[in-house]
Amino acid sequence: MTSALTTAAAGFGTGLSLIVAIGAQNAFVLRQGIRRDAVLAVVGICALSDAALIALGVGGVGAVVVTWPGVLTAVGWIGGAFLLGYGALAARRVVRPATTGLRTAGEVAGSRRRAVLTCLAMTWLNPHVYLDTVFLLGSVAAGHGPLRWTFGLGAVAASLCWFTALGFGARLLSRFLARPAAWRVLDALVATTMIVLGVSLVAGA
Repeated sequence: MTSALTTAAAGFGTGLSLIVAIGAQNAFVLRQGIRRDAVLAVVGICALSDAALIALGVGGVGAVVVTWPGVLTAVGWIGGAFLLGYGALAARRVVRPATTGLRTAGEVAGSRRRAVLTCLAMTWLNPHVYLDTVFLLGSVAAGHGPLRWTFGLGAVAASLCWFTALGFGARLLSRFLARPAAWRVLDALVATTMIVLGVSLVAGA
């Protein structure tokens, strides 16, 4: 039980570190939340899409590792390198922060249909989403062997919590996330998590 909880917590932390990054999708969800425009639909699309992609990563990479155990070494080195790269970029943003926080200004979504289509496009047409959820999370999950699905569930829970908080708590979070200093703190946490995970992947490869 303890091992399963630890693995789920690791999945939650890893998933949150990859999701919590200043970008178009988070800005869109926050903007919809502030305007109270199709918030449930947007949050649902983001969370369900992440769940599907995480499952694809955990199942796909995990299946390859089960079939060819030697692949785990390559996955560990490649995944570890990517995570270390992510950590280095986040650390750089701490040292050289952006001059502005997360911006929410822009055109009004206009309709629920437009909001849904925009959200789908930002999620499924973004190559970084596949790198984060399918490859990186899949790579880290593969290292947990039989508990990889527990790790995946933790990552899915992180996605659901983040997008729910961002969408429905937008009016409170907007003031915090509009400050560059807030993103320095988040980036510092992301950098630490990514570097630790990257080192552990490379060490275990």
